[in-house]
Amino acid sequence: MERPAVTEPDFRGASTVGEAMLRVPKVLDASATVGEVRGLFEDDHVHAALVVSGGTLLSVVERPDLDGLPDSLAACRAGRLTGRVVAPEADLYATWLEMSRRRLAVVDESGRLLGLLCLKRSGRGFCSDADVAARAQDRESGCRGGPSRTAPASVSASPL
Repeated sequence: MERPAVTEPDFRGASTVGEAMLRVPKVLDASATVGEVRGLFEDDHVHAALVVSGGTLLSVVERPDLDGLPDSLAACRAGRLTGRVVAPEADLYATWLEMSRRRLAVVDESGRLLGLLCLKRSGRGFCSDADVAARAQDRESGCRGGPSRTAPASVSASPL
């Protein structure tokens, strides 16, 4: 990913990944299918699908992972974890410098999903739970981006 040239990022005072992550990401349960992930990706703000079982992250699925796969395939088999996860104690600036994708799942040492680190489109900082909530409210009101889409049944947004 090519990041715009910036002299100084804006991390809103955060110094670790855990301080900057979203704490209420949308997740799919282990029964989710590739077809459901495709439905989730109809929203152009969604860049990664997090598939979990009992709080443990099974897979991070990105759009290119779905190429050529049948809708009925289990979503957890479509994605991967390698290169798509980061620890909450990781240095935020170092992580920002090394990011090759806009989304990284934040997991503890046992693989439990803690949150999602979401690089803003500008590349200068990270989305907050408040940013995401405000955008969702705008979409639901029809102010921006047209009507909201209904999420697949197995998608939930809950505090982790």
